[in-house]
Amino acid sequence: MPALYTASATATGDGRDGHAVTSDGLLDVDLAVQKELGGTGGATNPEQLFAAGWAACFHSALKLVARQEKTPISDTAVTADVAVGPNDAGGLALEAALTVEIGGVDQPVAERLVAAAHQICPYSNATRGNVPTDLKVVTA
Repeated sequence: MPALYTASATATGDGRDGHAVTSDGLLDVDLAVQKELGGTGGATNPEQLFAAGWAACFHSALKLVARQEKTPISDTAVTADVAVGPNDAGGLALEAALTVEIGGVDQPVAERLVAAAHQICPYSNATRGNVPTDLKVVTA
């Protein structure tokens, strides 16, 4: 695959408590294990970063699909809930729920657009078959 863009980030510190910075310095955050997982909390964590990235990417894919299909949409938002929990192998695994809000179209059109966005979103493609994902479509 010829890359169109490559993001580069480096994480340092003591395991998941540490720091992450992108090569361009635009993202520069402290990291902490969530209180729910026995950590101190008080800083962002990889699951939050993943959720933000997936929500933004899926939103972009949704807008692209709507433009390509010449379907006007309004008041759009994507919320990604990324959960972490134990897996059968003794480690941890992710599961996700994407709630997609779309105005200006009826429920069947909104569901079709979301399904098409789910097929082209790089995060959706990367997680398909690996991260159980629930899609919820809400029309305004």
